[in-house]
Amino acid sequence: MRIQILGAGKMGSFFADVLSFEHEVAIFDRNPEKLRFTYNCIRMSDPQEMATFKPEILLNAATVQYTIEAFRQALPYLPESCILSDIASVKTGLKEFYEATGHPFVSTHPMFGPTFANLGNLSSENAIIISESNHLGKVFFRDLYQTLKLNIFEYTFEEHDETVAYSLSIPFASTLVFASIMKPQEAPGTTFKKHMDIARGLMSEDDYLLTEILFNPHTPTQLGQIRKELAHLLQIIESKDAPAMKNFLHEVRQKIS
Repeated sequence: MRIQILGAGKMGSFFADVLSFEHEVAIFDRNPEKLRFTYNCIRMSDPQEMATFKPEILLNAATVQYTIEAFRQALPYLPESCILSDIASVKTGLKEFYEATGHPFVSTHPMFGPTFANLGNLSSENAIIISESNHLGKVFFRDLYQTLKLNIFEYTFEEHDETVAYSLSIPFASTLVFASIMKPQEAPGTTFKKHMDIARGLMSEDDYLLTEILFNPHTPTQLGQIRKELAHLLQIIESKDAPAMKNFLHEVRQKIS
């Protein structure tokens, strides 16, 4: 199958590597320097080259800020039958965009990134396939994700963004708040060091990715829950209410058990 990838960032390069041994792959990026570390695929820096390649699937790996813009740059050079696909972490606006293009589409979200994931063993990682997607597109990505040993879930566009707000926005926001009050520690404890490792990993991610996750329209509701629980905990601590603290810790243990 002929697969066109848009964007030679971390995820675009990852998918190019994975797909290029079974398919004919081309990867496009307007910055030729980003194409230096791609191999076993056709490199493109001019979108007009896609017209000659005639892809059967277009995999958009641009950051969410540029996902729709990247699609629009490519659309004039694609066959009408080409399946559009994205791996965006936030799906807001994509359903309406796809419906307007007239192209078949498949939207998925591999719930891992090169920073934290062990790319050699993804059996503990997850992927979401959007249920409204084209059947053939869903079959293609289900087969691909099964090959990668990912755990696969199927959600609607709306369910996806709600899930991402819960599973990514909460830990991202919590880590950012933790890191924002840091100062040098001469003798950090084990828990502190673990939190710092997570914070450093998170802060090595692209600013646009962090912004995209946190700007999910469902994020404010989740952060409101954090604020509510933090205020409750602060009240317990300030009043030195031992029974209330014991009850709070019991409830937390139940939720994570």
